[in-house]
Amino acid sequence: MVWELRSLAFPHRPHSLRRLFRARSGLASAMLLSGCTWFSPDAGMGVVATIAQQELKKDAAAIRSPEEAEVAGATVRRLLGRTLTADAAVQTALLNNRGLQAAYDELAIADADRVGQSLPPNPTFSRRRIQAGLALESEMQLVADIIALATLPARSELAAERFHQAQLRAAEETLRVAHEARRAYYQAVAARELVHFLTESRSAAEAATQLAARLGETGAVNKLDQAREQVFYADLTAQLATARQREASEREALIRAMGLWGTSLDFKIPNALPPLPHRVQTLAGIEVDAVGRRVDLQIARIELDVLAKSYGLTQASRFINILDAGYADKLEKRVDERVLMRGFDVRLQIPLFDFGEVRVRQAEATYMQAVNRLLELAVNVRSEARDAYRVYGSTYDIAGHYQREVLPLRKIISDETLLRYNAMLIDVFSLLAEARQRIAATITAIEAKRDFWLATVDLKAAIAGGGRSGNRNERIDPMAASAGKADAR
Repeated sequence: MVWELRSLAFPHRPHSLRRLFRARSGLASAMLLSGCTWFSPDAGMGVVATIAQQELKKDAAAIRSPEEAEVAGATVRRLLGRTLTADAAVQTALLNNRGLQAAYDELAIADADRVGQSLPPNPTFSRRRIQAGLALESEMQLVADIIALATLPARSELAAERFHQAQLRAAEETLRVAHEARRAYYQAVAARELVHFLTESRSAAEAATQLAARLGETGAVNKLDQAREQVFYADLTAQLATARQREASEREALIRAMGLWGTSLDFKIPNALPPLPHRVQTLAGIEVDAVGRRVDLQIARIELDVLAKSYGLTQASRFINILDAGYADKLEKRVDERVLMRGFDVRLQIPLFDFGEVRVRQAEATYMQAVNRLLELAVNVRSEARDAYRVYGSTYDIAGHYQREVLPLRKIISDETLLRYNAMLIDVFSLLAEARQRIAATITAIEAKRDFWLATVDLKAAIAGGGRSGNRNERIDPMAASAGKADAR
């Protein structure tokens, strides 16, 4: 849609040019003062920082100067100088993840776009001079886009909405990076806890294998039982190697989430996951909370508002596509005379075949598409919140069951089995069979505790936004086969 004021052709005389600019300087100044806006002092980071504080209780900052980089670096070094916690991992990622900083740069670009869309259109000046001998024809034009001027308030409002969308997208990326760093932390700590446990278990299995070998030399143990103990030790050794490989991979995932490299890679993480909380969160209105807080849902609502306003502009200008109008002033100089001609020029596109219905239908379909997508997203948000809360509660119950019931009972069985072995009431193979079952139960307990902490991250992501990744049901290391072998024996 173009509507331009073409024109203002005037004679090739310096004083005429000065008069033209003086006559229009007041109008141009008024347009600039009424339509101009300026860059945000923080490039839109205020909204991002507020959401980060509300949802994460962490600081989010765009690093755009050496001084800011030094402050952020000092904070990161302080956090990495002690044993890393989940909160420290999240804060490090918010300050040090370069992908997140790139998202903040994208926000600064959106701020510049907002300013550009809110400014009046620049006028176009052109000059044409034709001369043949003593004959001279001179013409000058100053062209402005009238439609752009007329719709400047509406376009400024749309630009502000688009910028708010960009702010929420940056906030959503902040939440995603934070949740990803927390997930990576729990995965890395769980893998480290498993390595420590399997290392201790392998030492016990090695001692049992050596005992079986010595008994075999005396003839007290046959070759079949010796082979069973040796294969248990061999399986446990392979599982430990797999766990160490996974620990290294999970640590690298945490490193990537926090954006670390070089000398910062020697940070320390705990040897075990934190204990379970005493009780789970009670979220009675979790669906309403999610619908009100989800950042992606806020972005979709703004998109719908923007399309509604754009649809209104399309309907208002459906019959006008090109309308150029302006004052015409032309000087012709011949050998013996000078002719100054004045008038006006109008150029109108006649809606003979297209009455704007195509653009209106496209705008209407685009708006209805956004409506349906918003409704779909609202349904999905409610479902995700319910599912995340259900998984959160169930994983807490499962992990608590292992901590309160299974592991204490396994310890009692192990202690009683050891007493009976010391009293020579059972043989060494019954003792080793119990050790296999205890190892399998402990690994499952570690997995259950890890799944609970991952479920807490998914619950926060389902309520506030930031996406969900990873498979919470993924096993750290399969031990069912070993448990099955132990039960068979």
